[in-house]
Amino acid sequence: MNENLRHALIRARLQPLDVATHLTVDPKTVGRWLNGRIPHPRHRLAVADLLHVNEDDLWPENMRQRRGLSNEIKAVYPHRWSVLADTWRAFFESARTEIGILVYSGLFLAEDAGLLRILTERATAGVRVRILLGDPNSPHVTARGDEEGTGGDVMAARVKNALTLYQPLQGIDGVEIRLHRTVLYNSIYQADDELLVNLHAYGTRAPEAPVIYLTHTETDSTATTYLDSFERVWISAEPAAQMT
Repeated sequence: MNENLRHALIRARLQPLDVATHLTVDPKTVGRWLNGRIPHPRHRLAVADLLHVNEDDLWPENMRQRRGLSNEIKAVYPHRWSVLADTWRAFFESARTEIGILVYSGLFLAEDAGLLRILTERATAGVRVRILLGDPNSPHVTARGDEEGTGGDVMAARVKNALTLYQPLQGIDGVEIRLHRTVLYNSIYQADDELLVNLHAYGTRAPEAPVIYLTHTETDSTATTYLDSFERVWISAEPAAQMT
């Protein structure tokens, strides 16, 4: 999905049909652009003019290709809070084989009843769902809370709250929840070959830090680095005790 184009439409208060009418193209064509297909150059320019944005802001992969940069990056959000709830839900709903969540608490997801329902539905459909939360007794969880300025006890409490909210998932086939005691350099969210990576910065709360939207397209790539990191943490983590 082209999140840059979707957000530009929202800001301009336009619908895909408005773009199709203005450019005299089939609405299905605009739908394909929103789903990731890159338009012909004349259409790219026309859409950018209509939305009053730079063409490279809507299709940065073209700029990256011109400069020899990776085309893995689909979007960059300045803050996690700027990623809409609908984007998170659509992201996980698109998974057909694998969902992965690596966080300390990820409470914003656990508190989203609609997202929990999506995880349940995906697991029931045969998707493997793996959730990695920080061990609330880990010194790294405490340190992260102190670094964010919220306090180590608060961070540990958030993890425990998330575990409680995830409790209904623990009895579903295909869902595994583990606790890790590693330093969390980034929070990683996976839906098949798509990744949302919440970068962490010292002294900055995770909601305020940037998020990179990546697509895993090559063996030796940026996305591979994060996928390998997830697997290493998963192997070292312990199953979460059943919550009662």
